[in-house]
Amino acid sequence: MWDDDKPRKTPSHEIGQPLETLSLSDLDERIALLRAEIARIEAARAAKEAAQSSADAFFKRG
Repeated sequence: MWDDDKPRKTPSHEIGQPLETLSLSDLDERIALLRAEIARIEAARAAKEAAQSSADAFFKRG
């Protein structure tokens, strides 16, 4: 069997992992991966914040 037949691992990053052995392109991939993850987390936070604000406005009695 050829190595090309194996599924490729999805790039991942673990907080605190050693970075010395990574190439410049590997580091660039990690940066892009982490930026995309930050954007995804910020979008989820914004959605939860909007839902919380909506619920607060609905249940607030004046």
